[in-house]
Amino acid sequence: MITCFIRYEIDPFKKEAFAEYAGNWGQAIPRCGADLIGYFGPHEGSATTAYGVYNIESLAAYEQYRARLTADPLGKENYEFARRERFILKEDRLFLKCVSTPHAPKVAP
Repeated sequence: MITCFIRYEIDPFKKEAFAEYAGNWGQAIPRCGADLIGYFGPHEGSATTAYGVYNIESLAAYEQYRARLTADPLGKENYEFARRERFILKEDRLFLKCVSTPHAPKVAP
């Protein structure tokens, strides 16, 4: 299992558009085969940094997932929405593997 971290630089005056974009991926990404952890938008501190995070089985599975996502009607619509509205200024992807498992259970204070 690998985790994809997408770091976005967004227009600070278009945070609502990014939130709509993120909500759309909340429907399309799981349908196309990835385990969406979530999209995270600015709250405090930076007004321009946002993230999307999801798990996928492998890089080969990622390639198949991307093909399904670009063919998905909502996926196509969401890519076009981002292109048209230009709220994403920069986007970077990073694939990481969790190396701290298994995690110990949380202990109450």
